[in-house]
Amino acid sequence: MKKIGLISDTHGWLDPRVFHHFDAVDEIWHAGDFGEGVLEALSPFKPFRGVWGNIDGSQVRQHTQEHLRFQCEEVDVWMTHIAGKPGNYAKPIAQDLKANPPKILVCGHSHICLVKFDPILGTLYMNPGAAGRHGFHHMRTLLRFEIDGPKIQKLEVIELGPRTEKLKV
Repeated sequence: MKKIGLISDTHGWLDPRVFHHFDAVDEIWHAGDFGEGVLEALSPFKPFRGVWGNIDGSQVRQHTQEHLRFQCEEVDVWMTHIAGKPGNYAKPIAQDLKANPPKILVCGHSHICLVKFDPILGTLYMNPGAAGRHGFHHMRTLLRFEIDGPKIQKLEVIELGPRTEKLKV
């Protein structure tokens, strides 16, 4: 069994509460748009997987890929930053996605937290929304879940607070 913490669209700002919420996870997955300093802060904390997003520069791109396809337990996972959404997938991935659908499709980019099963592909679409302060979203969010063999379970949406919230440090 693996406990996963899923984050995206930090845009260079990592809420310190992420470390608390991801303290008990086995792996952290970041679905792109890290921004400066986030990769360096997360990677020593827990085993880590990530893809680069459209705002990420060469420093992030040296350590991540545009698309990442892997097995977690018995689950086929495809992670990419820009995937569109069920029923309207992004053109660069749509054909490959339909030809070889994963069990989980992880993405970011939209800043909208959405978990939805696509019955046509048999794929669980997971977008954790945005955890950073940059963008139009109102609430900063994360996802936490477990993969146990072939099962995806115990999904939690974690609200970090409003995008405009000022933290007292």
